[in-house]
Amino acid sequence: MKLPILTTKLHIPPARSQAVRRSHLFERLNAGMHKKLTLISASAGYGKTTLVSEWLADSKRPAAWLSLDEEDNAPERFLLHLVAALKKIVAVNGEGAWKALQSPQPPPIPYILTALINELSSGSAAFVLVLDDYHVIESRTIHDALAFLIDNQPLPMHLIILTREDPPLSIARLRAQDQLTELRLQDLRFTSHEAVLFLNQVMGLHLSPTEVLALEKRTEGWAVGLQLAALSMQGHTNTEPFISAFSGTHRFVLDYLMEEVLRQQPEEVQTFLLYTSMLDRFCASLCDAIVQTARGGQEMLEVLERSNLFIVPLDSERRWYRYHHLFADLLRQRFKQACKEKGDAIAALHSRASQWFEQNELELEAFQHAAAAQDTDRVAALIEGKGMPLHFRGAVHPVLTWLQRQDEATLNNRPSLWVIYASAQLMVGELNGIEQKLFAAEAALKLLDPDQIDPDLVGHIASIKATLAVTRNDADTIIAQSLIALEHLHPDNLSVRAATSWTLGVAYQLQGNRAAARQAYAEALAISKRIGHVIIALMAALGTGQIQERDNQLKLAVQTYKEAIQLAGEPPLPAICDAYLGMARIYYEWNDLNAADEYCQRSILLAGQLENTDRLADSQLFAAKLKLARQELSAAEALLAKARREVQERSLRHLMGKVGHVELLIALRHGHLPEDAMLLEAKEWPALQARIYMHQGKAAAALAVLGDLLEQAKAKQLKHKQLELLVLQAVAFQCQGRIDRALQSLKAALMLAKHDGFVRLFVDEGKPMLDLLTEAVARRIELDYTDFLLSNMRDEQKLEDFALLHRYNHSQPFVDNLSERELEVLQLIAQGLSNQQIGDRLFLALSTVKGYNRNIFEKLQVKRRTEAIARARELGLI
Repeated sequence: MKLPILTTKLHIPPARSQAVRRSHLFERLNAGMHKKLTLISASAGYGKTTLVSEWLADSKRPAAWLSLDEEDNAPERFLLHLVAALKKIVAVNGEGAWKALQSPQPPPIPYILTALINELSSGSAAFVLVLDDYHVIESRTIHDALAFLIDNQPLPMHLIILTREDPPLSIARLRAQDQLTELRLQDLRFTSHEAVLFLNQVMGLHLSPTEVLALEKRTEGWAVGLQLAALSMQGHTNTEPFISAFSGTHRFVLDYLMEEVLRQQPEEVQTFLLYTSMLDRFCASLCDAIVQTARGGQEMLEVLERSNLFIVPLDSERRWYRYHHLFADLLRQRFKQACKEKGDAIAALHSRASQWFEQNELELEAFQHAAAAQDTDRVAALIEGKGMPLHFRGAVHPVLTWLQRQDEATLNNRPSLWVIYASAQLMVGELNGIEQKLFAAEAALKLLDPDQIDPDLVGHIASIKATLAVTRNDADTIIAQSLIALEHLHPDNLSVRAATSWTLGVAYQLQGNRAAARQAYAEALAISKRIGHVIIALMAALGTGQIQERDNQLKLAVQTYKEAIQLAGEPPLPAICDAYLGMARIYYEWNDLNAADEYCQRSILLAGQLENTDRLADSQLFAAKLKLARQELSAAEALLAKARREVQERSLRHLMGKVGHVELLIALRHGHLPEDAMLLEAKEWPALQARIYMHQGKAAAALAVLGDLLEQAKAKQLKHKQLELLVLQAVAFQCQGRIDRALQSLKAALMLAKHDGFVRLFVDEGKPMLDLLTEAVARRIELDYTDFLLSNMRDEQKLEDFALLHRYNHSQPFVDNLSERELEVLQLIAQGLSNQQIGDRLFLALSTVKGYNRNIFEKLQVKRRTEAIARARELGLI
């Protein structure tokens, strides 16, 4: 649920019925339309806004207009109104940038702009985008966003920036590329001819050419100066003394003229001007709430407009207005001086404005005026909101800014503010300092009587603690705090309850209790969808998809991941990288490497936008594995290096097993085992150690490890792990020559895998699995599925290279499979029996025993019995 769009910011100021037509400037604006940017930069009062609004009315060009103010330094607010302005004139896809901005935690700006640029590029009609008063923008993020938009500007768009000072953009570069039209102070000055037209025709004076020239020189063509001079002279029959005395710098001239203008207004008008100057924009009913006049707000606004008293209409219906910025500044300064001895007057006006905005469902403006009134209780109530806190509805930056300005005493007097502070920081990913704020909240609560403590606040504190524990994968703390939260949270506090259900799901998933995790995620998803809490709905869907994937429900997981991707919008929230990585894993498993690669690249791109997570390293490791499957060794090594660096720098110990596995695959592709250091480290990862044993020819040792792991996986009902281990076990038995036992493990794996179509789990085992599947087909084991797997293996472009993934270290001789009978003979040789004794024991002819000896020696690559015994012991065969 986003804050409403302030539509008055999007209206093009109407052209005046009587105005000086500045044809030479119109021609320059028309000539610059083929370039990217028109920059109109001059100090206040030089007619920038008037020039462009009248040019647009004259040229009939389609235009989007955004009037900026200081509150637009919040990037989300800026982008929201920017896209809203564009939506008025061009077809902006409701599922693209616009939808992304509706989420409580919008995606990174480059993704929003990319989606917006793509949408704008698809249109054919040329249009103009005007950013008025850009000088109020101080946010580096917004400057960077605008630079990105200019660099990648769609062809149909021409950008016009109106500003009092040059923005920190690459102006020189655009100028050098002939992509810039500039209008500056000297261009905007009224010429003598224009001054005559303005003073005598527009303002209704009857000045002589000499008098006009004097005023034009004194004001240096300054439009506001001319306007203020004309207002001061209206009603004067003798204007010569005024013109003679009219001198000085702009500031002093303006101060003087403001005094002259205000002094000539009736007291009722002066009061109205001063009291309403605190408003950035206003309408009749808002003015009535601020100041009571005999005429009423609507009539007063009409009087001001007829009198040209620096009032600017913001819509064609003449409902909303604002004052000229400089005029408003001076009115405010005068009003503050008048209220010096009764400082509560301004605060009272802000309180009235806050109440009006709240009643009209403009909560952000209500919050801002309550803050200006220094009404802490009202600010806190507005932030807490009705049903969903204000910072959950897109106003996290204004809320944080206000909280950062408060002293500890203020926050201690209202412990809920400490909690909101921590919650807002959590939303923007600022984890440092959150625990201290929660401790401060709890300390402040201890000073209250028990019956004064709001249980819902206690629940919110516990929920934030649970979320912090999620970042540390601390399942016990997550569960403990989540249960406290659910016990204390108000039943109607659905936003926090949804977040708490999600944290419970994470904890149960970490513990391997997948049934409980599924239930918690389902509850979080249902609540979040009902109240529009997109980020929690997204995270719950991701958790559900991961559980389904681990339960070998690949088809169901794909549906869930697609639902999550849809929730994230376009461009997607960075957190959706988990869904893209899950899709990459599944499509890789289905041997659709193109789709897997596409999803993996999306995951890497989004994961790079997240801080303090393992997402990027995990995505890079999978990408390296994918490159190996495509026979792209150099690319795999480069990705592994990036992932290893990420894992080491962030101390992501839980990913070391994956790093070791990819290192092993790459080393074997080069024809050797990895360094001893990696082998020692692998002992912390039993499955990886089992693989290394297999590649060392120690099949018995590998089987011992795999047997223990398989029992543990069965006990915990870890279906995906069982499947992986059964495949490894089948290969290990085959390497030992125990074909029947290998086929038993393979059959069990096939039974688990066939429903959801696992492929790469088998294909990646290379030549040993090829031989084993061939034998399975011969014995008609799961014939349709084994035929399907064999067809995928035969489709590999380079089966010989593929088989290298599972070669032994070339310092160790390759051991072909020993048959069951050859293993029996080898055992008897080790016991010291002669060939004749072996023949008697096994009921074999002496020549047959000698034949078995030759086969055994050849496969072990030895020449005599003693060497065969030593080699067999080394390989774990006896």
